[in-house]
Amino acid sequence: MTGHMTPEEFRQHGHEVVDWIADYWAGIAAHPVRSQVSPGDVRAMLPATAPEQGEPVSAVLADLERVVLPGVTHWQHPGFFGYFPANTSGPSVLGDLLSAGLGVQGMSWVTSPAATELEQHVMDWFADLLGLPASFRTTGTGGGVVQDSSSGANLVALLAALHRVSKGATLRQGVRPEDFTVYVSAETHSSMEKAARIAGLGTDSIRVVEVDAELAMSPRALEQRLERDVARGFVPVLICATIGTTSTTAIDPLAELGPICQRFGAWLHVDAAYAGVSAVVPELRPLQAGVEWADSYTTDAHKWLLTGFDATLFWVADRAALTGALSILPEYLRNAATDTGAVVDYRDWQIELGRRFRALKLWFVVRWYGAEGLREHIRSHVALAQELAGWARADDRFDVVAPHPLSLVCLQPRWARGVDADVATMTLLDRLNDGGEVFLTHTTVAGRAVLRVAIGAPATTRAHVERLWTLLREGHDWLANDFAEQQAEQRAREVAERQAAAEKAAAEAAAAEQAAAEQAAGELAAAAERAAAEQAAADGAAGDQAAEPAAEPADAPSGAGSAAPHVAPATEPGSGAAQEAPTDEGSTGEASPGEPPTDDAAPADAATGEGTTGDPAAAEAPNNEDSVGYAAASEGPTGNSTTDETAAAEAATGEGTTGDTPTVETPAAWDETAAQASAQTDLAAPVESSDPAR
Repeated sequence: MTGHMTPEEFRQHGHEVVDWIADYWAGIAAHPVRSQVSPGDVRAMLPATAPEQGEPVSAVLADLERVVLPGVTHWQHPGFFGYFPANTSGPSVLGDLLSAGLGVQGMSWVTSPAATELEQHVMDWFADLLGLPASFRTTGTGGGVVQDSSSGANLVALLAALHRVSKGATLRQGVRPEDFTVYVSAETHSSMEKAARIAGLGTDSIRVVEVDAELAMSPRALEQRLERDVARGFVPVLICATIGTTSTTAIDPLAELGPICQRFGAWLHVDAAYAGVSAVVPELRPLQAGVEWADSYTTDAHKWLLTGFDATLFWVADRAALTGALSILPEYLRNAATDTGAVVDYRDWQIELGRRFRALKLWFVVRWYGAEGLREHIRSHVALAQELAGWARADDRFDVVAPHPLSLVCLQPRWARGVDADVATMTLLDRLNDGGEVFLTHTTVAGRAVLRVAIGAPATTRAHVERLWTLLREGHDWLANDFAEQQAEQRAREVAERQAAAEKAAAEAAAAEQAAAEQAAGELAAAAERAAAEQAAADGAAGDQAAEPAAEPADAPSGAGSAAPHVAPATEPGSGAAQEAPTDEGSTGEASPGEPPTDDAAPADAATGEGTTGDPAAAEAPNNEDSVGYAAASEGPTGNSTTDETAAAEAATGEGTTGDTPTVETPAAWDETAAQASAQTDLAAPVESSDPAR
């Protein structure tokens, strides 16, 4: 295919393309709503280089089916409930086909007067259908223009506001970002922040105004911020109010915000990208009460008004501010019509120079459906949304978390205690989208994940919304049961772990007790062994002491009838034991071993000269009045012995006796003969031990 497509070839292939589109629409419900491809899949199916030779349309359409269609998310699918809709329709496609067929570049009136004037007229039609103020019409101080998107419209509105507030200084000197401020709410579309960046203000110039319980901008909070900034020397440039915020379709109160903006000289821009077209329905028009305060207004026909992208409707109340900010006229664009000032050159109403003939598709749509057809389209979707919200309110598995004046419903699933609600909600969302029958998106409200159900596809009916509701409940129940099983398993694991821990602790305690008992028993055994050893040592010491020979008794004087001296047990000093003296008569008195004789017996013995005897033996003293007896030495309780010599010496001196025993005085006449006789007697008599065992 090396030549141009002829009109006949175009007719033939044009029919083929129209047939393909018609078949696609007829069978669109058979496709999964969301594309199932992975990143890179589509490119992997395309040739690395462009074809050197042309190919027939049939080959291109075949690749459209094989390569492109699997990678398409189907926005016209009746199960598309995700983003705000991107409607198209037969009339819109035909209008676009005509625009493409004409190939108009409508940058100036002179480049295609019909493109300019049809656009002006269609924009006036819509201003009337939406109930916009007279200043927005071309017959007033302002007028309307078709922009590529509301994002672009927000930017040109900000540029117009800067031009007005600076009295044109920004054209020559640029923007002083430290001087200017822009006001939005937390729900304002992100494109306004991008516009501030592009305009050179930067994000530091943006003031985020608090919202009320319904997520609408608070007029009181706006006023306070304006007062504070003006007092600090800032110049308010623009306030962006929203009719139908993206997350929840909150409605900012224009009637209250407008007077505040006027008092501070700030530009009031209304972003009604999604919800603005709903004003074709008279009963919904009060949602934008106060729109007469607006300096500019934007809404998207390509969202909910059956017109294919791109078709944004943008109006200003003072077109001089807009064209003053954007107009530039190089010599190559000069023409007589422009020089007269009697025409509109739309190149001065937008960022770009060139522009498509977009008005054609709008013209086709309005003429095909008529105002009543457009109203019916909007009403049907609003009714379906209200019905879905009613079902959700009556069900204890879901909550409706925000006002729903139009066709968007925000649902928050309820989950059992202990379940991470956000994770569960996002899991439900993924499950629904993976199923292919429906496609939803999410947002956050008060920091919690919620599901957005945006009803707006042209083919969506009550049956499709009912099916969505069934899938929502089934998905919730499946996940709730799964979470319950997981929780039960977790609880069982925790119980088992606690039981195992308790058993382990009990075993450890028992082992510790056993170890302590064994240690105590060991210590007792060791103590017993030590006691036995000590006893054995004591017994050995006692045996060794008993085995020592007894001390020899001292010599005693001999006499007629004398007997071996009695070895009496010695007593400790002070014990009261008396020394015994022999008597002349040899009489004996008994005394218990170790006990002292009585005080009565001792003097008698001494007087009679008779010696006392006791167990085990008695000692007889010589019957000699001049002689004295001696006390025999014995082992005391300590095991120490008093030697016979010591006893004899004590007897001779009269010293060494203690206790109650009277002292026996030694006669002065102690002849040498008697002493010798006593010594001989002692040597002849046997020695008796004081130990009964011996």
